[in-house]
Amino acid sequence: MPDLHVSWSDYHRLIEKLALQVYKSEWQFNQLVCLARGGLRIGDVLSRLFDVPLAVLSTSSYRAGNSRSTLVFSKDLSMTTLNLGSHVLIVDDLVDSGVTLQKTIPWLQQHYGFYIEEMRTGVLWYKDCSVIKPDYYVDYLPNNPWIHQPFEEYENMNPADLLERESADRNS
Repeated sequence: MPDLHVSWSDYHRLIEKLALQVYKSEWQFNQLVCLARGGLRIGDVLSRLFDVPLAVLSTSSYRAGNSRSTLVFSKDLSMTTLNLGSHVLIVDDLVDSGVTLQKTIPWLQQHYGFYIEEMRTGVLWYKDCSVIKPDYYVDYLPNNPWIHQPFEEYENMNPADLLERESADRNS
C-alpha cells in the first residue's frame, strides 16, 4: 500500500469522527490523557468538545526519520486538576506497533491507579501490525502504510525557513 498523505482538513475531520464515535458509545469519561506529541491536537479538540480536563503525557518512540528507538515516558503527567479523573480516555494519533499505547496503560495504573476506575483508548488510525486494539478508532489500516500528517512539514523547517516563506509570499 502506498503512503497515506493527510491534509489539514482531513485530519480535523478524522478528529471529529473520533469524537462522534466516543459520543455515540455513551461512555462517560471525566478525564482526557493525550500522548504527546501525536495526541496533542486530538486531546485539545476532544477536551473542548466534551468539556473535560486534559492531561498530557509526553512520550517518544520515534527519532530520526521513520526509525523507532526506545520508548521514553515523561516523569509525570502535566495537568491542571489536583487529581486525575476516574474514567480516563487516552488519545493518540495512531497505533503503529501499538507499544506506546500498550505501555501507557500500566504506566498510568502504576502512577495514578488509585484514582482510575476505567480507561479506554482512542486513535485516528489503527494499523493491523499493532499489538493492541484501541477501544475507539476512525480508520483501520490493514496494509500498515506510513502516514504523512499535515504538521510534519515543520519537522524539516526552522524559523529562518518561515521568514523566507513569508518574504516569498509578500513578493508574489
